[in-house]
Amino acid sequence: MGAGHAHKLYRHGHSPVHALPPHTKLAAVFAFVLVVVSTPREAMWAFGGYAVLLGVVAGVARVPAGFLLRRLLIEVPFVAFAVLMPFVAEGERVDVLGMSLSVNGLWGAWNVLAKGTLGVAASVLLAATTDLRELLLGLQRLKLPPLLVQIASFMIRYGDVIADEMRRMRIARESRGFEARGVRHWGVLAKSAGALFIRSYERGERVHLAMVSRGYAGAMPVIDEVTASRTQWSYALTLPGTALVVCLLGWSL
Repeated sequence: MGAGHAHKLYRHGHSPVHALPPHTKLAAVFAFVLVVVSTPREAMWAFGGYAVLLGVVAGVARVPAGFLLRRLLIEVPFVAFAVLMPFVAEGERVDVLGMSLSVNGLWGAWNVLAKGTLGVAASVLLAATTDLRELLLGLQRLKLPPLLVQIASFMIRYGDVIADEMRRMRIARESRGFEARGVRHWGVLAKSAGALFIRSYERGERVHLAMVSRGYAGAMPVIDEVTASRTQWSYALTLPGTALVVCLLGWSL
């Protein structure tokens, strides 16, 4: 669990949200997303309330709005899908600006946009206030299957190594005058991909042998024991707890 890589989504800070134990933040975001998904799409005001809650969290975490909005661009493909829904969905139609749109499609587009955007925003806030090593420790603390945590740990640890290997191979090709310009060059790129796979596999074998020689028996040692007090749990669960109240009002009103 010693993966100390800082990812691009992380924003270093010393806010109360940064200081929370990682497993409490993971549980809070998961519960918040469940509440958002459970909210009826007709309760449009409720989604505005969720957005305000996330805005408060971002303010407490000192995450700038620009930082958050730029990271939300990752959901552009889902936005494009939602925009098409009113045109392709069946059912009752309504004229909007001279266009015939499906009522069910409009509701479906709103449902995807609202819930998807809130879920992505919550995830971005989690990533912005928790580095990768802490996320892995949090997953371990929440009793995620150890093998999955180890796989994620190695992906993080050696992702940069493999990317650097790809960069060196590209520089080696270009230094020999190679430049991919069309389909006829795909064979060279395929051979490069195969060589990269073989090198990565061999590296994995060497790493595994080194781990076994040091006593690895299927479980990584726990170096840092992450704990959380009741106060920290209460602080972290304020977000999903408040969201649950909004959700219940959305179903009753």
